Amino acid sequence: MPKTTRILALALVVVIIGFGIGIYLQDLKHQESTAAAWKANRFNITRFNKIMNYNAKMNAANWRQMKDSIGQQFDSLIILRFRKEMDSLNSTKIQKQ
Repeated sequence: MPKTTRILALALVVVIIGFGIGIYLQDLKHQESTAAAWKANRFNITRFNKIMNYNAKMNAANWRQMKDSIGQQFDSLIILRFRKEMDSLNSTKIQKQ
């Protein structure tokens, strides 16, 4: 009987230590993701404020110019995204060969 009790106590200690390590590692990852979320949120708020300022400057007299500027920026973003995708596809083709 004492041998069984000792094995069960050892198993219980191992399980408790395992849970403790798991909780600690989970907390580290949570802190890391929270820091990344705060950083991204600050970037998004700054970007949102820039957009709000840009919209505040827009009026009936400069609407067409602002609209064209927005369209050009959007076109540039689409082109850059396409180039990034093409570079990614080309790099995977090179790696497969």
